[in-house]
Amino acid sequence: MTRRPRRNHGAAFKAKVALEAIKEEQTLVELAERFQVHPNQISRWKKQLLEHAGEVFEGGAGKPEDEASVDDLQRKIGELTMENDFLEKALGRIGQKSAKR
Repeated sequence: MTRRPRRNHGAAFKAKVALEAIKEEQTLVELAERFQVHPNQISRWKKQLLEHAGEVFEGGAGKPEDEASVDDLQRKIGELTMENDFLEKALGRIGQKSAKR
């Protein structure tokens, strides 16, 4: 029996499948065949969606974190740019003969 390779489903796909399960227009088995996932997986996604649905409407919870991470990333870009410039100059000097030798 050949095992199928592990698949990583994206958040959008999981949400789509979970919403279909919540609608209850089709059984879990029918949804599993349609989306090619195990019925237990659909049940878990549906449960997760129902448990965390309220978090979608929490206002402004993600904004400060996003702004802080942008500042951190810009700082890191600056540091890496300085390091690259330094190393570029240092490697340029290695190719040239030094007066001290």
